[in-house]
Amino acid sequence: MRFRIPALSTMAARGLSGLALLLLLAAPSHAQYVGREEDVTDLRLGQRVLVDDGTCPAGQVKEVLGSKMSETGIVRTATCVPRFGPKKK
Repeated sequence: MRFRIPALSTMAARGLSGLALLLLLAAPSHAQYVGREEDVTDLRLGQRVLVDDGTCPAGQVKEVLGSKMSETGIVRTATCVPRFGPKKK
């Protein structure tokens, strides 16, 4: 009797494709850069936008965060965070 194992290779292929999909989804998202804080019109809860308007010290950029819900809408908080990578235009 001869044993065939095509199911094992199929399972391995499915496992590798599942692992690749998981790694793709787990990758960090890139932040959105804007030039002025007024350009951020529809900030969602938990969304982070990096604003490069020159108000923070050298090597830092302003991060605007939709921090919590209030009766009037989403409350924004702004802090200076370290800039990672080269300055983007």
